[in-house]
Amino acid sequence: MNTDKAYQGSCFCGAVQFTVGGDPEAMGYCHCESCRHWSASPVNAFTLWKPSAIEITRGADQIGSYNKTDQSYRKWCKQCGGHIMTEHPGMGLTDIYAALLTDLVHEPGVHVHYQETALHIYDGVPKFRDAPDEVGGSGITVPE
Repeated sequence: MNTDKAYQGSCFCGAVQFTVGGDPEAMGYCHCESCRHWSASPVNAFTLWKPSAIEITRGADQIGSYNKTDQSYRKWCKQCGGHIMTEHPGMGLTDIYAALLTDLVHEPGVHVHYQETALHIYDGVPKFRDAPDEVGGSGITVPE
């Protein structure tokens, strides 16, 4: 793990704690139905990290997992139900929810799955119908 920059986070109750090091591979917003349902919000603010940048420092045995599809393995705390992260094996990246990294300035560079949006955001950041082609999407952008 790169310790030049390190950010701490935890679940809602603190039973699960983690550190991420370095810089995220990407930051943005996901508008897909699955993320909206999982987060119980109209949009999910994400930070994507290489798995090697993430260290669970407390409560690894308290992490539950659920995968509706092979694309996303969602993790939460078994004690409080607080959401922690989503592993994306196909991309080789893990989403640490932006709200959990209070010392990291969230600088979104992309909106993904915008065709499913429930909340239009007018911020000048590129909006992809699904996802950029580098991560297996069509690469097609849509207007704000």
